[in-house]
Amino acid sequence: MSKMNIKTFIERIAQEAGAISLKYYNSPSLKIETKSNDTPVTQADKQAEEYLRGEIKKHFPHDSIIGEEYDNEKGSTDVRWILDPIDGTKTFIRGVPFYGTLIAREEGDTVTHGCVYIPALNELLYAERAHGCWWNGARCHASRVSEVDKITLVTTDHARLKKSLGRDTVSNLIENVSLYRTWGDCYGHVLVATGRADLMLDAKCEVYDIAPFAVIMDEAGAHYESFAGERTIRGGDLITCNEALAPRLPSLLTPVVLPY
Repeated sequence: MSKMNIKTFIERIAQEAGAISLKYYNSPSLKIETKSNDTPVTQADKQAEEYLRGEIKKHFPHDSIIGEEYDNEKGSTDVRWILDPIDGTKTFIRGVPFYGTLIAREEGDTVTHGCVYIPALNELLYAERAHGCWWNGARCHASRVSEVDKITLVTTDHARLKKSLGRDTVSNLIENVSLYRTWGDCYGHVLVATGRADLMLDAKCEVYDIAPFAVIMDEAGAHYESFAGERTIRGGDLITCNEALAPRLPSLLTPVVLPY
């Protein structure tokens, strides 16, 4: 496939997988199971990933596939497709519209393409290495906010964030930024890439939660790293922010102890 055809392919399957999840969104027929890691899964997660895998194997039969709901499939090329059919399953289950379908294409050690589709909001974010980041068909960019007291900060889970960074560090950060909101998951990172938030802290992630944002942030003029300060999609957590804030991350996240 040409580069343009890969773009068309990725956007199409992301939207089709999203349409599968929408059939069960706020539906009384939604069935919820608990996986071995105590996280929920629904038939929407499984059906959407089955669809994505089927389309990839049809058009790219020799590539590897990594997904959340099924075992990894080893291919004969150095290309890996990394899938999360519903990022934010708990959010999806509660009928909150901030869940998304995530697709990344990794070649060697480089994520070349990334896509996030937010079905309930019909927002499509797509990036391709050296070809920009696009939000609903228009070029998008991260914000340029550099002052801490003007930051809009988002996260997925406040309790998990406190456990990772420390209660006092998180409290100090929240008290100094302009706005703090949760319901993050993938949507928090989408907000950073499109300039609607300035900093997203995601305390516990798998590779399929992170992979698309490696290219999305680079192409949106934003920044990504793990909590340990490494530019990796396999660090187990993720920070995204605009480029102006990137040099300030060490001081923003430095452990503090507040007087009580």
